[in-house]
Formats: sequence, C-alpha cells, structure tokens
Amino acid sequence: MSRGDMAKPLLGHRSMEGDPSITPAASRTIGVLGSGDFARSLAIRLVCSGFKVVVGSRNPKRKAGLFPSAAEVTFQAEAVKKTDVIFVAVFREHYSTLCDLADVLVGKILVDVSNNTKINHHKESNAEYLASLFPACTVVKGFNVVSAWTLQSGARDGNKQVLICSNNQEAKRTVAEIAQVMGFTPVDMGCMSSAREIENIPLHLLPAWKIPIFLALGLFLCFFTYNLIRQVIHPYIREQKNKLYKIPIEVVNTTLPCVAYVMLSLVYLPGVLAACSQLYYGTKYRRFPDWLDQWLQHRKQIGLLSFFCAALHAMYSLCLPMRRSHRYQLIETAVKQAVEKKMNIWVEEEVWRMEIYISVGIIALGLLSLLAITSLPSIANSLNWREFSFIQSTLGFIALVISTLHTLTYGWSRAFDENQYKFYLPPTYTLTLLVPCTVILAKVIFSLPCIQQRLLRIRRGWEKGRYVKFVLPSATAEYSSGETSSNV
Repeated sequence: MSRGDMAKPLLGHRSMEGDPSITPAASRTIGVLGSGDFARSLAIRLVCSGFKVVVGSRNPKRKAGLFPSAAEVTFQAEAVKKTDVIFVAVFREHYSTLCDLADVLVGKILVDVSNNTKINHHKESNAEYLASLFPACTVVKGFNVVSAWTLQSGARDGNKQVLICSNNQEAKRTVAEIAQVMGFTPVDMGCMSSAREIENIPLHLLPAWKIPIFLALGLFLCFFTYNLIRQVIHPYIREQKNKLYKIPIEVVNTTLPCVAYVMLSLVYLPGVLAACSQLYYGTKYRRFPDWLDQWLQHRKQIGLLSFFCAALHAMYSLCLPMRRSHRYQLIETAVKQAVEKKMNIWVEEEVWRMEIYISVGIIALGLLSLLAITSLPSIANSLNWREFSFIQSTLGFIALVISTLHTLTYGWSRAFDENQYKFYLPPTYTLTLLVPCTVILAKVIFSLPCIQQRLLRIRRGWEKGRYVKFVLPSATAEYSSGETSSNV
C-alpha cells in the first residue's frame, strides 16, 4: 500500500453528537508506540473514531508520512508525556528499548497488543513480561486478536470481539470504553493470568475444525478405496480392462456424495443419541459422555463440510459429459446401435429415474445451501431462536430425507442385481444408507405422541422417580411422583 493510501482513513469520520452509545472516552488523547503495520492501522482507526492520536517513534521525520495527517508523530518520550493511555505496538524482543522511558511512563496505562510466533513460546506472557519491566505502570492485554486489516476495514469485516485482561479494573474499563468507541465489543477475560491464553488464541489454526476435517478425510479415504476396488481394480483383475482413467473424476465423484450424505446424517445422529440418553435415564441433568458432548459441539463444522462435499459433487457431475472418455463411449454406443440396427433405445423407467434423481438432488443441494448460509454469524444473528431452530433442525432433517430419496433413486433396483456385487462387495450407496436411515427411523419413533410427550417433559425439567414431600395438616406424607416439585 502506498504512503498516500495508508495516510488516507478508510473509514469516514463518524459524528458522535447525540449518540448515547458513544462514551466520553472519545475525547481523550491516545498514544501509540511503534510504526509498524499494526501501529499504523491502529492510529488510522483511532483517528476515524474521534480520538486525538500521538505516535511515538525513534525516527518521527521518516515515519510521519506513513500515518494520517490528523495524527501527531513525534519522539517516544514526547508522545508518552502527552497521554495516559499508550498502545505498545512493538515486538516483545524490543520491550527493553523502552526502558529509557521508565520515568515518564510512571502511572500510565500500557495496552500490550503483541503476539508470539509459537504457542506458549515463553514461560510468561508478553503482557506479564511488560508489567515486570515497568512495575510503576498498569498493563492491560488487549487488541491482539484483532488484525490490522480489521482495524482499517471496520469491525463489520472482521471479528468484533476484543479480549481484555488486567489486574486493574479501572484500567480495563478505560480500554473497554476505547474499544467500544472504535466499534468493537470488549470481552473481560479476567486478571493478567489470562494473558497467556489470549496470546495463544491467534496462533490456533481452525481449532474447532480439526476433528470434523479428520472425520471427513477418513470417510473420503474409506469410500475412495472402496470405489477404487469396485470400479478400477475389479475390471482389471476379472476382465483385464484398464480403468485407471476413472480415478481423477468418476471415482472421486462417486466418493464425494457418500461423504456428504454420511456427514449430513452425522449432524443429527448425536441429537438422537442425546435423546435416547435422556429417555433412558429419565432426566436432562445427567451429563453426556465427553465424546458425545464434543460431537454435539462440532455439528456446525460437520454440516458445513457436508455442504462443501455436496457442492463439489454437483460441479463434478456437471463436468462428466465434458470428459474425452465420455465422448468415446457415446460414439462406441452409437456405432453398436447402428450395427445392430436399433432405432429406438428409449427406456421409460430409466428416463423417469434420472429425472427424479437429478431433481431431488438439486432440492437437497438447495436446502444444504440454506443451512450453510444461516450458520454464518451475520445471518444467524438476524434470526430469532425459533427461526434458527426451524431452519437448522426441521429443514435440516428434510434435507436428510430428500438426500435419502436422491440416493434411493440413484440405486433403484440395482441393489438386487447380483452383477453389482463386485468381489461380493455391495454397491457403495447401500453402505451410505445405514446411518441416515437409522437417524430417520429414530426421528420417526421420537415423533410418536407417547415418546414425544415424555421427551418434552424431561427437557422441561421432569425427572423419573423423584420423591416430593408434602406436609399434610395431620401428618407428613412422602409422595413418590414422576413430576418435579415445581410441576406438582
């Protein structure tokens, strides 16, 4: 980015008059020590939020052109004297260069925005190390989970949360007010001992996606190997036909819908297991096993991976007629028909099967797209609880049912054709039906009035075999009831 572009604020100056959400913190002067990318983005955002900004640099004349004209760029000592809140935007290894400012930093609030290159790289957090160097200052950890791009583009284009921790409540409140004025949502993470955890957060790579991704890869490898045996290895061993050309597209395209279908069913299977547990124990207060609890927490990621595989399947399917091998097969079929003088090869059953198969598949993909879109935080926040539950639960189950119809119309009667059992292995789609059909059957059973009402009562607080004591006028009687005391 050029100097002119960096100096120009990307956010328009917002008027703060008459806005009750803006705190008086906007009238204060904020100091920034550092001249890197984050320091520049931070200064731009502070200026656009109405703050007076003074930047401390070891070479202010050379760095002045990098900052907006509204920000004052001066020497570090001069900048520290003009403000009580200072953002320390330098790396940990350069903290020692600030020791010459110890006398003028006394009583100041230092906001440490640094991060490490490795998780738990040092024995103590950067914020704790900074506090040990300047014991006369109040150190607040914050803004390290916000990127420079988010600072320039606005909180709407990035994470809005700013995690803050410090041993001083008043200092935390001051930094939280600054974050609010800048358009972020401050989150109090407690005392300074939380700084180590906060600094590790930006270093984690998709922590919530690790298990779902490994699950998807495992399913893909299993189904890919299974399809490879049936479609490539079997023809080569039995008929000495080379079918290796099927691997890049055809085998992959047969594998993707299997993964998408099973992954979608795995989104709703833990809910079925949780309901079975509640019905068996007759209470909702018994803790689920750790594996089930983790499974329930990863349903969103599993569903999004299911949609990803389904979308890839749709694109691969559209590319099937473009293959050179497909053209050769069409020509070969046409030549055989001409030799055999077959003028009409129309098969009504096959035509209807494929029409229904494609139509149902499009509907299933559309519903999966809706589920994926509504899982985005920006969309989910615009829905109330009932709307979100209806889309994710009801429409999600409908998507599973329609995907099952898509799979059944693909297989049709081939499950009963002995020629489809290569190496005595059943067709792939029959294996994928096991988990989804189990989920659908369980959902149907749970919808029976007798079971549905019992499950509803449990989720509203009813417990099996709970004893409730009633004090009667003449004596004290113990009454065994299926209802909780509040319901009785």
